Amino acid sequence: MEEQLCFALHVAARAYDQLYRSALKESGLTYPQYLVLMMLHQHGSLSMKELCRRLRLDSGTLSPLLRRMETASLVQRQRSVHDERSVIIDLTPAGAAVQATVRDVPRHIAAATGLPQDQAVSLLENVRSLVGVLENRTPGGDVG
Repeated sequence: MEEQLCFALHVAARAYDQLYRSALKESGLTYPQYLVLMMLHQHGSLSMKELCRRLRLDSGTLSPLLRRMETASLVQRQRSVHDERSVIIDLTPAGAAVQATVRDVPRHIAAATGLPQDQAVSLLENVRSLVGVLENRTPGGDVG
């Protein structure tokens, strides 16, 4: 197993999850909630469809998460005035305030990895490349 890339990525993802869980504990955010706040902070209001695309989550996963965040007054969901079928997600002032408290989390996570900047950038580029290849595969295609 130790020679399998999939296992190494799985272990790394779990280790990152634990780092984020610890870094976000004080804010009360889960990692997926943190991702939503960061995405809305970075891009502003987004449609549900666009938020799903950017976070690479399906609406069945994202809807309950957003419902909990709306109950906590972190986000607001409303129908688009241009297309009633579209739901627009906005960061509330309370959500922006929470987002501001976790602004330094990426820097703390980067420091926790112990990776020099050039290695971190190289790793990110390699992982993005892998994701691109995997996401563009046809369903049921051969695995190399």
